[in-house]
Amino acid sequence: MIEGVKVKKLRVIPDERGMLMEMVRCDDEDFIKFGQVYMTTAYPGVVKGWHYHRKQYDNMVVVMGMMKIVLYDNRKDSPTFGEVNEFFAGAHNPVRITIPPNVCHGFKCISTEEALVINTVTEPYDYDNPDEFRYEPHGNDIPYEWDRRDG
Repeated sequence: MIEGVKVKKLRVIPDERGMLMEMVRCDDEDFIKFGQVYMTTAYPGVVKGWHYHRKQYDNMVVVMGMMKIVLYDNRKDSPTFGEVNEFFAGAHNPVRITIPPNVCHGFKCISTEEALVINTVTEPYDYDNPDEFRYEPHGNDIPYEWDRRDG
């Protein structure tokens, strides 16, 4: 596991009316602070990545569909520098993935329907000076291919 990354299995409370799932709590042992919450989606097969933040922690939860979330540790001073982590998150695996600053990340919708991510981040988005740095999703120095692996 990349240093600083945390994965928490989420508590799902189902009943005859539907279900409730807690995503982020201020009394979670790994809670840092609240910046903002946003939602993003991806259509089947779409890759959104790569990017990283210098200050911001992400807390990603896939609440509809399934996503393959991939992290790459590009922190040269990290003991896990160069490591890649791959997670399958969503309807079949309700987890929260906490991504520390300077860890590249992206995701691909692997479900047959649009997938929806709720991200609770530690910093509000600064429109004048965004804390967001991007790489192309394909053909870069990150040792990862987004292709499906059949077998």
